[in-house]
Amino acid sequence: MEGYSERYEAALVLAARAHRPQSRKGSDIPYVVHPFHVSAILLRYGFPEEVAIAGLLHDVVEDQEIPLARIESGFGPRVAEMVQALSEKKEEGGETRPWEMRKQELLDQLRRASPQTAAIKAADTLHNARRMAADLRREGPGFWRFFSRGPQQSLWYYGNVLAIVREHLGPHPLVDELASAVRDLERAITESSGA
Repeated sequence: MEGYSERYEAALVLAARAHRPQSRKGSDIPYVVHPFHVSAILLRYGFPEEVAIAGLLHDVVEDQEIPLARIESGFGPRVAEMVQALSEKKEEGGETRPWEMRKQELLDQLRRASPQTAAIKAADTLHNARRMAADLRREGPGFWRFFSRGPQQSLWYYGNVLAIVREHLGPHPLVDELASAVRDLERAITESSGA
């Protein structure tokens, strides 16, 4: 892709505006850095612009309650479909659903999703795992206070994402990079626990 299309720029603007009030857990880093990284990873591996746009917008429905209809009208049904497949349903009847239930549902959605959607989840998990490992090495075990679950649950989830992504993409360099990031996070967890 040479330069950015108007459509890609519109997605950048929407992601930046939607995530403006949000910071990364336990830091003052603007949250929007994360979807920018996800999109950059996808572009680096040669995925089409439509996939990179969905990467930019993958958290706007879940985190900022941007209506899925707005994604579809602005960026098309394929982008909306990918974003929907990557969005957690957080509440049921006004009650917050347990973390384990939400993550298992997301894994089930990912199994049924397209390979392009799996690539977005791979880039998402890759950036999160790398960031978590770096933060854990810098802050130590106290880092987990910002999360609703601890290291073993995170490794369980990321390991399952990796397995599903591998089923979708096969031997792909993005899968290899994700596997390396998950192994590095596991090492950081072990190092921080003093085991």
